[in-house]
Amino acid sequence: MIAHIAGVVAEKFSGSVIVDVAGVGYEINVAVLDFDRVALGEEVKYYTYHHIREQSQELFGFLSLAAKKLFEMLITVQGVGPKAALAILGLGEAEQVRNAIANADSAFIAQASGVGKKTAESVIVKLSDKVGLPIVYKHASGVQTELNTSDEALEALIALGYTLQDATTALEGVDATLSTSERVREALKG
Repeated sequence: MIAHIAGVVAEKFSGSVIVDVAGVGYEINVAVLDFDRVALGEEVKYYTYHHIREQSQELFGFLSLAAKKLFEMLITVQGVGPKAALAILGLGEAEQVRNAIANADSAFIAQASGVGKKTAESVIVKLSDKVGLPIVYKHASGVQTELNTSDEALEALIALGYTLQDATTALEGVDATLSTSERVREALKG
């Protein structure tokens, strides 16, 4: 299994990028938002899902680990393949999609290319209990309603199997100025 690929964006075309890693180009299918965020020649790191079928192998890449984990949940739903899951993730940030599922907003999910109303409802039924409740982050400066995708400690806890809600709860009260490994260690103690 290829867990991640880090290198330079060598080419971009129709929903995929080629990342050059030491002279080897990996073609990675990406969501629209991730496609728009990278430029040719830019250093990138994609968390990847290696999809193997009888006739082909494909890599699907995500700039955040939270998006990859949501992708993996989406493809467990009958009728949602990797391309449809990528289209659903292309609707917005991973946290927006997660909130739509948690709020049973099948109309939002059905906006994805190749995803009909019935499939969107299946996504809601199958995943609403797995994604948890919509999260509202409380900080002294106000309320943040979207996931801070640059929080590596949060993504590390999710990679360890925590749900988004459990990871967020575990990190509450942990000093944000600590290093990522120290924040994860403190969250695991609590």
